[in-house]
Amino acid sequence: MVQEKQSDRQQRLQNFLQAVEAAQKVQDDIMKYGLEAAHLYCDDVDGDWLETWGEDEDGQQSFVELVTNFLQSDDLVVVKVRKQLKDKSLEKIAVELERCLRFSKEEDRIFAVKNVLAASVAGGESNRGTSDEIDESELLNLAEELLEKLAEIKGSAE
Repeated sequence: MVQEKQSDRQQRLQNFLQAVEAAQKVQDDIMKYGLEAAHLYCDDVDGDWLETWGEDEDGQQSFVELVTNFLQSDDLVVVKVRKQLKDKSLEKIAVELERCLRFSKEEDRIFAVKNVLAASVAGGESNRGTSDEIDESELLNLAEELLEKLAEIKGSAE
């Protein structure tokens, strides 16, 4: 047990010393070559990486942008979603939906989307007693429909 701790400490010390040596080499190269040192460490310094910053490698729009554009459409599911989420910005909705898709299990994704849709009711004004009221089963169905649409968008983006 004691030897394991010592070897772990020695390994961490070695890793730290290697990182310090690498940083010193970068600093020495910058002092020696100036701005040209960037060519030693970056593959595409003179490329158009700054102009294409928000795009994927193949030039396609990001998933969040695609979802934001989808949320502006007249799709029946989107109309229901916008009605449910009222004043929330489409970009914020798209970011939240993108986070929901990161779950590995489909059931977790569905309930995460449902929670996003339910957040407007829980976090703000209650719409009980109005014609806009949506029950849990309708909310779950809407979440499933929206998840299907998002899967289509994700499939087309890849």
